[in-house]
Amino acid sequence: MGKASGPTVLKREEVEHIARLAKVDLTEEEKERFRDQLGRILEYFRKIDELELDDVEPTTHTMDVCNVFREDVERESLPPEEVLANAPEREDSYFKAPRVG
Repeated sequence: MGKASGPTVLKREEVEHIARLAKVDLTEEEKERFRDQLGRILEYFRKIDELELDDVEPTTHTMDVCNVFREDVERESLPPEEVLANAPEREDSYFKAPRVG
């Protein structure tokens, strides 16, 4: 694996492209700040690329993770009036939400 050769410098156009992809409007000052910050982030990735990781098992967590679930017990539900007491909008005994799509 190759060694890092100097700091990663992003072009202004690259920062603008990333901002467009993220659908974020940036001021001129933010573009400069993010150009520097994103360059430093890429430097960290370059350092990781230098490590010999062929014998390292891929992981999703640094420690073993075990979900703890409570017993699924059937019980009486709340009355609709109590459930809907703070609903911003309702229709009969249902929450009313804006149409999606």
